[in-house]
Amino acid sequence: MNKVIVLDFGSQYTQLIARKIRELGVFSEIFPFSIRLSRLKREKPAAIVLSGGPQSVYGKNAPQISREIFEMGIPVLGICYGLQLMAYLLKGKVVPSQKREYGFASLDVLERKGLLSGINNGGQVWMSHGDRVEKAPPGFIVSGKTAHCGVAVMEEREKKFFGVQFHPEVVHTKQGMKILSNFLFTISGLQPDWKMGSFIERKVKEIRQVAGKEKVICGLSGGVDSLVTSLLVQKAVKNNLFCIFIDNGLLRKGQYQELMDEFKKKLSLNVVGVDAARQFLEELKGVTSPERKRKIIGKTFIRIFEEEAARIGNVGFLAQGTIYPDVIESNPVRGPSDSIKSHHNVGGLPSRMSFRLIEPLRELFKDEVRALARELGVDRDFIIQHPFPGPGLGVRIVGEITPERIRLLQDADAILIDEIIKAGIYQRLWQAFVVLLPVKSVGVMGDRRTYQSVVVIRLVQSVDGMTADWFPAETKLLSRISNRIVNEVEGVNRVVYDITSKPPGTIEWE
Repeated sequence: MNKVIVLDFGSQYTQLIARKIRELGVFSEIFPFSIRLSRLKREKPAAIVLSGGPQSVYGKNAPQISREIFEMGIPVLGICYGLQLMAYLLKGKVVPSQKREYGFASLDVLERKGLLSGINNGGQVWMSHGDRVEKAPPGFIVSGKTAHCGVAVMEEREKKFFGVQFHPEVVHTKQGMKILSNFLFTISGLQPDWKMGSFIERKVKEIRQVAGKEKVICGLSGGVDSLVTSLLVQKAVKNNLFCIFIDNGLLRKGQYQELMDEFKKKLSLNVVGVDAARQFLEELKGVTSPERKRKIIGKTFIRIFEEEAARIGNVGFLAQGTIYPDVIESNPVRGPSDSIKSHHNVGGLPSRMSFRLIEPLRELFKDEVRALARELGVDRDFIIQHPFPGPGLGVRIVGEITPERIRLLQDADAILIDEIIKAGIYQRLWQAFVVLLPVKSVGVMGDRRTYQSVVVIRLVQSVDGMTADWFPAETKLLSRISNRIVNEVEGVNRVVYDITSKPPGTIEWE
């Protein structure tokens, strides 16, 4: 099987590069830039991609690689910082740019061969850089430029070294997948031989080897990630899997009972339901910090899992539906990437647990998990549901969490979901939810002054959750949602609409 190795120099898009390569049918793995050359050679990659990163090649402690990588006789593609590092190591010239490029740019194709074969002139690309390559290394040609970047694409076709200053892996680069496809298939001569079926076989084998004959518990959240995790583990350990679904009081309105019926009747999973709403609320009393909320929720989940595991007896493992975006946004697991926030499945867990973790999905993005769910026979309606965070509404209530504020948000959220389903746009959205703010505003209702809560409507479109655009909803729909929330949810007198993309914002507010 072909394998492409992505070397991580700290870009928030490193995992996205790997996912796009796998989407094209080629197996890919990520390693830190500091991997030893001897280890890199043992991996026997068919090609190497150098990721982007936030630093300058001339900066103090800038991440570097051995020049010998370019003597391995395999194709190399440098992206952003990877392009600059390639130019620097191969005797080109990198300088600080007088005008930095962040966001959209138009690519002027100078030669439509090699990497840019079939790429339209003037096409949109996504830039994010301060330095730039002023002079390409000896033997390279410049095949693309932008208004502020004279070397946007460089190629050494004989040795198969290529570099792009923009990010072909993000959806904002309109023909980015074509560029990656050219590198993988036309230039590197690889075959699209990696499928979800092979992933299932590999993961089931790994789980079986790790777990042995020990019992495994899996925390179900109601989302597709934890469900797919449980189905993979069930394939591996059979009757030694015990699923636990905890009602933390932070689920959507009526969600707990609906999901318990789904798990038991439709999916035939061995599920234990635990009503722990009062326990979670007690632990969260007076807490306003989003990071503390996540950690408290994570620790409380683990404590309950441990209590249930004690009842089951001889449980050695906890299976979780951790996926790639959770990992990259929580900590720099594989390289020097900046941490954005802790996730319930990652940064929210206590450092000491009585379980060992099984996380079969941590190399996959959401759309890959959904593809995996289809392979495993999960109903379509369950697969297409919007992502729901592990901490639930706890990260959509900005400020202190109280029973009254939960009630208010659940009611508003139910109205929003009802209206977008009626409008026929649910499947066009990545997520749709309401956020409750810790502020109140003056209003007039029934000729009387009110001083009540403010809620935010958040509708976003995305492919993988790493980048997202706000949804341009019709004003009639927004008006209908707003009117219903203000009229039907006691305690709310103002509704606002979030029009922030990711980046610079995140999808969730906390």
